[in-house]
Amino acid sequence: MSKITYEKQTKITRAIIKSAVLMLEFGAESILIEQTAQRLGAALGVDSVQMSLIPAAIVLTTLHNNQSVTTTRSVHHKPINMSIVCDVQTMVIDVEKYKHPSEYVNTTIRNIQPNLYNKWLIVFMVGLACASFAILQDGDINSFFITFFVASIAMFIRQELNKKRFMMIITFGVTSFIATILASLIMLLDITSTPNIVLASSVLLLVPGVPFINSFLDAFKGYLSMGWGRWLQATLLTVASSMGIVLAMAVLNIKGW
Repeated sequence: MSKITYEKQTKITRAIIKSAVLMLEFGAESILIEQTAQRLGAALGVDSVQMSLIPAAIVLTTLHNNQSVTTTRSVHHKPINMSIVCDVQTMVIDVEKYKHPSEYVNTTIRNIQPNLYNKWLIVFMVGLACASFAILQDGDINSFFITFFVASIAMFIRQELNKKRFMMIITFGVTSFIATILASLIMLLDITSTPNIVLASSVLLLVPGVPFINSFLDAFKGYLSMGWGRWLQATLLTVASSMGIVLAMAVLNIKGW
């Protein structure tokens, strides 16, 4: 078995936890984070990798010849981006295949950039998806175009607030408020026979689907603290969206959907 000095093991531990933090920040499932860290540790030469995941931090320990190194990193959650999760996994495969050192991991992580779609394409597709849902719920043709217009503007506002790095709770609350105000004002023109469907469909872009799904997957697979943390985060986003809707309806004195 090759000898790894304490200093080298410390570098390996730091490289592994950087990869794990990156995956957690951008929405990877807990079991995937743990398995990826263990694979990376084995590829870099340590005997085992033990880690503890909580929503706000990762504690990671590497073991090699009865020598252990433990480190902790805080986690700052960011908008979900699976391209970054895929890039980290690709990097791990390269380390396994070509036996790269820990310095390669650090360099690769620094150079990973999110693979973002064109912002206007996202605005268009989100507007189209919400409008299509309006049609699926038996909305008329005017509700399709109104929902497309309102949801597209709401998505644009959400992108701008994300760019300004507002808290996600504030972003969801403000976006739902403006979307409901716009949909309600258009309803006053009486150009659709299904205004309630327009109101409901215009805020669908704010449903925190991935956090809810990840929370249940984590809980079922034994990561209860992560499951509860992600479920609470998704619930808070839902509450923020609901408060924005209720506030907008109160401002315009609209009763019910």
